[in-house]
Amino acid sequence: MPKVLDIVKEPAKSLRKPSQAVDVAQIGTPEFQAFLDDLGETMFAADGVGIAAPQVGSNIRVFVVNEKDKPVVYINPVVEVLSEAVVESEEGCLSVPGIWGIVPRAKKIRLKAYDRHGRRIEVDAKGYSAIIIQHEFDHLQGILFVDKMTHATKGTDKKAV
Repeated sequence: MPKVLDIVKEPAKSLRKPSQAVDVAQIGTPEFQAFLDDLGETMFAADGVGIAAPQVGSNIRVFVVNEKDKPVVYINPVVEVLSEAVVESEEGCLSVPGIWGIVPRAKKIRLKAYDRHGRRIEVDAKGYSAIIIQHEFDHLQGILFVDKMTHATKGTDKKAV
């Protein structure tokens, strides 16, 4: 049964430390699969649309996004910008509660990663999906949205990325 993990908050050290690649041989282990389940459960319990491993204190290159109410796992992701066009939108973060800000992001990206079964996948994303992926990918680099925002807003009635 998946469990809800504690979400670390800024200024936790794991949020500012670049994450290490996951050994592909580790992906199929029961322990790693349980961690992926726990990460997804934590995202849903917090009413988030995405969560990265550093947000639960684990500096490994993994994040989960909510796609149609299902947790989709990306392991060892690489993001390629496909469009010079930029979109600005308001973002929040489970690890930086109560702060929202306008962040510029690439409008269209390509994500290459492993799925939870160790298969190579490639996803082209645009719009809101691209924003979520870039936000979570930044976590793996030790970057928070507040580092990129052009100006802050406040609010707690919106879903955090």
